[in-house]
Parts: sequence; C-alpha cells; structure tokens
Amino acid sequence: MERNNLYPIFLKPENLNVLIVGGGFVAEEKLTFLLKSSPDARVVMVAPLFREGTLELAKKGDVTLIKSTYKKSHLKGKHIVIATTDVPEINEKIYKHCRKRSILVNVADNPPYCDFYMGGIVTKGHVKVAISTNGKSPTMAKRLRQFFEDVIPEDINDLVENLNEYRKSIQGDFEEKVETLNEFTKGIIAKKES
Repeated sequence: MERNNLYPIFLKPENLNVLIVGGGFVAEEKLTFLLKSSPDARVVMVAPLFREGTLELAKKGDVTLIKSTYKKSHLKGKHIVIATTDVPEINEKIYKHCRKRSILVNVADNPPYCDFYMGGIVTKGHVKVAISTNGKSPTMAKRLRQFFEDVIPEDINDLVENLNEYRKSIQGDFEEKVETLNEFTKGIIAKKES
C-alpha cells in the first residue's frame, strides 16, 4: 500500500521571503491561507494584474505587489516560491529556475512540480495541526480540518500555557522532565468510552 512519505515541518514565514507568482483566484487563495495561518509572513506577489480581494489582503499584511510578468530576477533572495499562473509552461519554468537555486517551490495543482504541499490547518492559540493527503485530495484535508476544529477544545490554549509554566518549574535533566510531563499529561486527551 502506498503511504505518505512527506516530512511535516512548521516554518516561521516572518523569517523567510515568500514569492507568489500569479494574480488570479488561486494566488489569492494561497495568500489568504498563508496570512490566516501566519499573519506576519513576508510575501511578494508578482503578476500583471491583481484581483480586488488580493489588493485588500495585501494591505492587512507584509505583502508587496509587483505588477509585472515573471522574471528570473524575482527569485533573488527568496526562500519559498508558489507558482499559480494559468500558463503551464511558465509554472514549469519557475519550477526549474527554483530547483537550480535550491529554492523550495510549489506549483499549484501540479504535484510533480512541488517540493511541498500547503495542507489543511487547524489553529487554536498555540496549538496547530497540519493535515496532508499527500496531494491526493484537498477536499478530504478540508473535511479533516473541520473535524479537528470541532474536537479540539477551545480552552486548549490555556492548558498549553499552564503546562509551559509547569514545565519551567520541573527539576532534573531533559529525560526526567519528559518523563514527568508524560506522566502528568497522559490523562488529558483520554479516549472516549463507547
């Protein structure tokens, strides 16, 4: 059976330079989800035209809009690139340019041209859950996101804050702290009896 071999990481987009190439609906959707999850993300968008919604979103974050067609020079200093143009040849060119420069790239709706996928995300304070279907079904990722939004309690953030304070007060080496916290937290997420 095929399995998901992706390695999940949580990036700090405020420390990275993100480029979105394209100004249409998909570009706006990618920007929306990026800013929803990481409002401090530093983003540059390049396109000949931008949607009205994109112009409004850009005002709410650290987003620079460049009215231009894509050029290799737009990649300078970028760490992550998301290609969303409606011209497959341009998206593939962007992919190849990024690979040559060791820049992580995602070509929207084209899994072979992706170094990473942007999955479903659930955020409740300090708790964040990312969901991936290995690029196979964004709809299932969306449904799973809705499920986790319902089952993760609203007060989870208070619990995390309290555990952080408790963690600071524990004596001993790293291993002893982990053992103490494991014992202390094992009843927090209890399986419901049927």
